[in-house]
Amino acid sequence: MNFVDILSPACALFLDFDGTLVDIAPEPGAVVVPCSLVPTLSALQNYLGGAVAVVSGRPIREIDQYLDPLRLPVAGVHGAERRSAGGDVDRLAPFPLQEVERAAQDLAREHPALLIEHKETSLALHYRQAPHLEQLCLDVMQAAVARSPGLTFLRGKMVVEAKPGGATKGSAIEAFLREAPFTGRTPVFVGDDVTDEVGFTTVQRLGGLGVKVGEGPTVAWQRLPHPGALRQEFEHAVAVKVAARAPA
Repeated sequence: MNFVDILSPACALFLDFDGTLVDIAPEPGAVVVPCSLVPTLSALQNYLGGAVAVVSGRPIREIDQYLDPLRLPVAGVHGAERRSAGGDVDRLAPFPLQEVERAAQDLAREHPALLIEHKETSLALHYRQAPHLEQLCLDVMQAAVARSPGLTFLRGKMVVEAKPGGATKGSAIEAFLREAPFTGRTPVFVGDDVTDEVGFTTVQRLGGLGVKVGEGPTVAWQRLPHPGALRQEFEHAVAVKVAARAPA
């Protein structure tokens, strides 16, 4: 695929973070942000009139830390929190996580390779270092979520998560599209995980395009092999678009 052809000033670009903009790391805190990523995103934001947003499972504060000094509109925790282009932040009301936290902690004490990630309004249990525990993690977390009103069970790459039931990446994208500078534009969403499928479905229903990064079944109409390929496409698109705008 060629982002030079896809991206135009009429687009609104929505981007997942882990496994999409950056390579998946052994644990959430170990991701490496390539030095070219922030300048590239900044150039894209300028080219698209500000219509670039990150839509991630991470909290907003973590996205800001990784992309500093760039401060993009962000939907964090799968849409449970969202910062508009104007800087206003909306958060869904939190639901009690005690039951889920207790179950995850009991499991992690028994299996130290498991990692618990607290996100204020959600809780994730990572089993990347213990893939043989996948079914056990699924069963325990699903049961705990079932006992926790208001929470929804979410499955991702080597992670299971309890999050507010009203939060999805698709609803976050739709909320952005109701606001400047995103409104009236053709949405493009790039993601890698099963948690991104609702985002692909949303943008394609609205006449836009979903782009899947990596392997696995998907409803997205386009695919790239890995995050490095996406970064290369973006860098090429920036070079071509900037060159096209330069005076003769």
